[in-house]
Amino acid sequence: MIPPKFAYRRAGSAEEAVSLLAEYGDEAKILAGGHSLLPLMKLRLAQPEFLIDIGRVHELSYIRGEADHIAVGALTRYHDLEHSELLAAELPLLAHASGKVGDPQVRHRGTIGGSIAHGESASDVPAVVLALDGTLVVSGPSGVREIPSSEFFLGPFETVLEPDELLTEIRLPRPASPGWSFQKLTSRAIDWAIVAVAVQGSSVGLVNMGSTPLRASATERALADGASITDAAAQAAEGTSPFADRNASPEYRKHLARVLVRRGLEEAAGRAG
Repeated sequence: MIPPKFAYRRAGSAEEAVSLLAEYGDEAKILAGGHSLLPLMKLRLAQPEFLIDIGRVHELSYIRGEADHIAVGALTRYHDLEHSELLAAELPLLAHASGKVGDPQVRHRGTIGGSIAHGESASDVPAVVLALDGTLVVSGPSGVREIPSSEFFLGPFETVLEPDELLTEIRLPRPASPGWSFQKLTSRAIDWAIVAVAVQGSSVGLVNMGSTPLRASATERALADGASITDAAAQAAEGTSPFADRNASPEYRKHLARVLVRRGLEEAAGRAG
């Protein structure tokens, strides 16, 4: 299908992108890698009058070690995350999960910021950022906001981003525990996950278990109270609301969540020694 007509603007900087967003408001959408937005436009599920292309705003593509966190620019592509030596050493969960996104074409074009701002519950990286207790930095006409990832996702394809705000950076604290795991079940390697699980220490993010990316809060509470991995994983589906599609029923997704969380926690514990 062909997307509806739109006006195209290319931003030369993050500041210019914010200025264009302020000018066009909710009639505009940011175009980064395009793998999330363009399919919605083809299906007429999104019909922006203006596309603001930030694909060449190189100032938003970086991976830096700071004093108390790792800073990742929102325009950093999955391929760069996957092959980052810094992430391999300090945040291997993010590096590994980035290498499991889609196919090579997607990983060379898709961006971490685009995935997060899109708010797709079936996307891998938002759940990883939740498990890593990330903070999202957004810029707008009123200045800069820092938003805990746990407060960022509101509903299907809905986040706390205002129409005139741009996600610019993801800040990820260095984990207290070295143990991590990423478990993902798909019909084909390039497909969305039927269910996936991101584990960092005792923090657990869930993919495709509700209308937003989720934390397995019941499992995390059980672990904090001293439960065994098996008993904590048995609570992984509590508070979730997975949907039915041709790949799985809600009941099967809940079963998968329990199984994958147990495997993930066991693998993370093994890595932690």
